[in-house]
Amino acid sequence: MSHTCTSAGEEAISAMLEYERSLWDQGYQCIAGVDEVGRGCLFGDVVAAAVILPPGLILEDVNDSKKLSAKKREQQYELIQQEAVAISIGIVDVRMIEQINIKQASRLAMKLAVEGLDPAPDYLLVDAEQVEVEFAQQPIIHGDAVSQSIAAASIIAKVTRDRMCLEWDKTYPDYGIALHKGYATKLHREKLLELGSTTMHRKTFLKNILLESQQLEWF
Repeated sequence: MSHTCTSAGEEAISAMLEYERSLWDQGYQCIAGVDEVGRGCLFGDVVAAAVILPPGLILEDVNDSKKLSAKKREQQYELIQQEAVAISIGIVDVRMIEQINIKQASRLAMKLAVEGLDPAPDYLLVDAEQVEVEFAQQPIIHGDAVSQSIAAASIIAKVTRDRMCLEWDKTYPDYGIALHKGYATKLHREKLLELGSTTMHRKTFLKNILLESQQLEWF
């Protein structure tokens, strides 16, 4: 199978593998990177991914999904799908986000993603969160920028949710979901003020936008 990667035994070892190399040296083999996307959106589900990559594998172009173009993310998504030992997705919908709040919903999505891995991981590297599972784990601030495993999870989660946004855009074509992916862009705020919210909007997230609108109208 052809892929853009090199052996971890070669001299040019990626700095993105610092955490993984330390864990491999301790005997861990199934290290899962965990990340989520959609936490700051006004619209739609929150999506998490957990990815186990083979020990020693270097994917040279895998990086924080926010730093990659959409085309590059799609390419890396396909490569990760080919090379990963295991990939799992966790999704928490808007109803649950409203019920338990977005922080807990993000953690739940991560938990679901980890629990869906086969084989099960023996260690987790998590982007700035603690996952409520029994596995040994380490939360890493900006983990998607310093850990290949977390970066791979961020790419899987981002591409998965972006594809969901394309489907949601067909149901709600007037809101520009395919463009802004549910984030609070100027276009999205304008559409909300013009059209009102949908059942897919997070009502608790809209209070500030509506308050801002009322203040503008008052002045």
